[in-house]
Amino acid sequence: MSTDNKEVFRDSIGTIDDSGKRNFIYPKKPKGKFYTYRTYVSWLLLAFMLASPFIKIKGNQFLLFNVLERKFHIFGFPFWPQDFYLLVISLLVSVVFIILFTVIFGRIFCGWMCPQTIFMEMVFRKVEYLIEGDRSKQIKLDKQQWDTEKIRKRLLKWFSFFLISFIISNVFLAYIIGSDEVLGYIIEGPVNHIGTLVKLLVFTAVFYFVFAWFREQVCIIVCPYGRLQGALLDNKSINVAYDFVRGENESGRKKLRKDENREDLGHGDCIDCKQCVQVCPTGIDIRNGTQLECINCTACIDACDDIMDKSGFDKGLIRYASEDDIEKKEKFKFNARLIAYSAILTILVVALVTLLFLRNDVEATVLRLPGQTFQTSGAAIKNIYTVKLINKTTEDIENVEIKLISHKGTVEVVGGYLKVKKQALQSGTLFIEINKKDLSSSKENLNIGIYSNGKLIETTTTNFMGPLKHN
Repeated sequence: MSTDNKEVFRDSIGTIDDSGKRNFIYPKKPKGKFYTYRTYVSWLLLAFMLASPFIKIKGNQFLLFNVLERKFHIFGFPFWPQDFYLLVISLLVSVVFIILFTVIFGRIFCGWMCPQTIFMEMVFRKVEYLIEGDRSKQIKLDKQQWDTEKIRKRLLKWFSFFLISFIISNVFLAYIIGSDEVLGYIIEGPVNHIGTLVKLLVFTAVFYFVFAWFREQVCIIVCPYGRLQGALLDNKSINVAYDFVRGENESGRKKLRKDENREDLGHGDCIDCKQCVQVCPTGIDIRNGTQLECINCTACIDACDDIMDKSGFDKGLIRYASEDDIEKKEKFKFNARLIAYSAILTILVVALVTLLFLRNDVEATVLRLPGQTFQTSGAAIKNIYTVKLINKTTEDIENVEIKLISHKGTVEVVGGYLKVKKQALQSGTLFIEINKKDLSSSKENLNIGIYSNGKLIETTTTNFMGPLKHN
């Protein structure tokens, strides 16, 4: 790294000027091997994000996060509030995976998989390049007077951004209330659903604000991941990094001059072209080292490789590498910390998969009615209960019977057989009657079976109150 004021860059961020006002970033349009790979990955992830709410598996939406009705579908599997423990374990798996991934590869998730980056760089930015042109043309247009050309281009860009934001909002809504509901609203027309339309426009305004104005500030100011990586990275973590040993040499970087022997003068391979800075979507200089603002998007790698190739130097001045790789030529190795994270991740994944396989399609809860004591009729003791049955499948459950498994006795369901509709909850009331001689204590634990068409589909437990036993 250059020794001249090398830490000054940490005193401010590239998106704020000296007066404290917003400094808009006009990144140069990237091109190269990594950008091509990122484009393919983005197409795949965009297709996944846009299609997931509309894909059905056994009648279940592929991904659904209906917080209002507390319905969740993950990869086609329905989850209820009673499955909250599975959600907690899933979140723990995600957190540990992100930690492990960050320790090894830094903030690569941000540059390759984050929805904010994908929409910003692969959708909105591409539209901007198409309408306004590359970096130099955008800067010129921004300084230009509001003539016909500028008004036309800005209105076209703003309308395009609004339209894309509106589409994203509809997809986002499909994740929350379900794609069938959204498609129904569209068919019936917005006039019949003004309330929903207003909410959609609010979401649209938020997305429009983020991608039209706030942009890279989300990654720099709002997102906590950049700060998290500061606690997770070490000298062995692989990041998008500038090889300062090769780039600076003994005398630092220097512009390329014809017929000049840079090696004899002690200058490194960096010719100070600043292409890596101009192409950066967050406006940083990667040559200053690992920075919070860097999202590992690889745009600087492509830009530098192109310049190195044209200048006759080897590619890889900026590349995926660790500090130890650059400084000490030490390759990446698994250390104790990574082994520990991997072990924890493996345990959590095994636990999650096991619980998913053990998860029942039907869940039953039988509880004694609060405030009610037992009733006696001769030698028979009777308790009253409420029963709740949750059907997590996509088919109705017919002819539901409730029977005692652990004791002799009778179960009387008020209203007769129960029927539980698909993905619904059914409540009912029942009486359990047991002969006094079959009770061993005043508070007995009962095992109860739930049957459908004579087949046992679930078991549950409850307690049965009776008179005190006397010796």
